[in-house]
Amino acid sequence: MRFPSHSDPSPLPMQIGAHILRNALFVAPMAGVTDRPFRQLCKHFGAGLAVSEMVSSKPELRGTRKSRLRTDHAGEVDPISVQIAGADPAAMADAARYNVGLGAQIIDINMGCPAKKVCNVAAGSALLGNEALVGAILDAVVGAVDVPVTLKIRTGPDRASRNAVRIARTAEAAGIRLLTVHGRTRACGFSGHAEYDTIAEVKAAVGIPVIANGDIGTPEEARAVLERTGADGVMIGRAAQGRPWIFREIAHFLATGTQPAAPKVAEIREVLVAHVQALHGFYGDEQGLRVSRKHIGWYVRDLRGGEAFRREMNTIEDAGAQVAAVWAFFARLAGTGERLHYAAATRGETQFRERLAA
Repeated sequence: MRFPSHSDPSPLPMQIGAHILRNALFVAPMAGVTDRPFRQLCKHFGAGLAVSEMVSSKPELRGTRKSRLRTDHAGEVDPISVQIAGADPAAMADAARYNVGLGAQIIDINMGCPAKKVCNVAAGSALLGNEALVGAILDAVVGAVDVPVTLKIRTGPDRASRNAVRIARTAEAAGIRLLTVHGRTRACGFSGHAEYDTIAEVKAAVGIPVIANGDIGTPEEARAVLERTGADGVMIGRAAQGRPWIFREIAHFLATGTQPAAPKVAEIREVLVAHVQALHGFYGDEQGLRVSRKHIGWYVRDLRGGEAFRREMNTIEDAGAQVAAVWAFFARLAGTGERLHYAAATRGETQFRERLAA
């Protein structure tokens, strides 16, 4: 997968075990999104670490096509971080060993996912309500592998029982090397606004690196969250969908205090065509075409005619025709010299700053 080259300063250097990262700008693990092509793309644009889609700890699921794709790291830039999910300490330890055997260089434990299908089996953020089990899982996984183990959590089960500080201290005592905190409780899901005070409390309570996650969509927001929380880095999720160069922008802004120019449509065209072709190659034409539709929609959502083009994409059933249509759409815009303006990403930025200052 080849993309336009670029060079930008890389602030926030970080080390996890023996791995020296170019920066502490992380790609969040998102089911159905952070597959190998997307991780490679975000790393190309400056992300220091991209965590895989979560992999179940259930041995009976290892042979499924979905699991095989999620554990395919061929050609991926080091270090390779794999997130595992489950609620049984022994099974989680076994999953950690299994994934290290497949090339994982960092194991990340999922205690942050709020999805019902995950929480209904007492995994993900549901674990935060059972601190004894949290400790048992952390001890088991850290003791099972020689690679660094990291952890992602939320601020607690609900607003009345935020326990992230206690979980963080347990994690540090167990040998967790880095902790990511999403600034919402399990009960919040993705509603409301991320709160950063708990992340600041966690950072003050432990000596391991802490990464802040939640509602970071612009370089200015990244800097404001770092200043508010004292965190060592930030993790970007939904804001990177259709906008993988956000890592380049954040790195540039943190290093220089200035905004880089928004990418021209011609650059977006080259990146998206390469991304779609990589998805076709990774999944095969039929599934790759379907997966590409959502990515295309994210890329074009703020471009003139983007919504109509997204609807058109849903009618195309041939992979080659999909690539041709993407090329033609962007070719029509490229001649105008138009740059992409992130209306969706910057919408509500004033409110964000007001919340941060509250």
